[in-house]
Amino acid sequence: MATLVIFGVAFVAARLQHLAGADISGQMRVVDGDSLALGDRRLRLKGIDAPELNQRCRKDAFDYGCGAESASFLRGLIGRHPVDCKTEGIDRYGRDLVRCVADGVDLNETMVRSGHAVAFGDYKLAEGLARSESAGLWAGEFETPKQWRAVHGGLSEELHTGWATVAAFLRRLFGV
Repeated sequence: MATLVIFGVAFVAARLQHLAGADISGQMRVVDGDSLALGDRRLRLKGIDAPELNQRCRKDAFDYGCGAESASFLRGLIGRHPVDCKTEGIDRYGRDLVRCVADGVDLNETMVRSGHAVAFGDYKLAEGLARSESAGLWAGEFETPKQWRAVHGGLSEELHTGWATVAAFLRRLFGV
């Protein structure tokens, strides 16, 4: 029994070391304003929440595709540069939670500072600056991405904590 426990602890420790704080780098594909993909691996920019791809907002009495604009802005930040990310866990959907840099630009903070995403647990100062300058979303009217998803049937996105995150972590840990 002791051997089994030791083996189990060693397995979990090895998996934890592999999952925690891993660097992920390469040519990323923009999925939307707060999500990237590297091959089959899905990455979620931690601490921000961007409009959904088909979300519409209002500015100067006109509707516009703020979700598509957010994704386009992130695509422009990255350009053809490789993206370097540091993982800080996984979310309830099994995506790596990451903070990323491309060509020396902090993607998470810049998305919020430019008004193309809202703070989601982090980056409150950047959001305050964007709001005070009427940058991006703050130049008009919009529902927060979380409010929009609730009305339009999108996936629920809670702050990246809680039991769902623990369950996703355990699934990843044991390869299920």
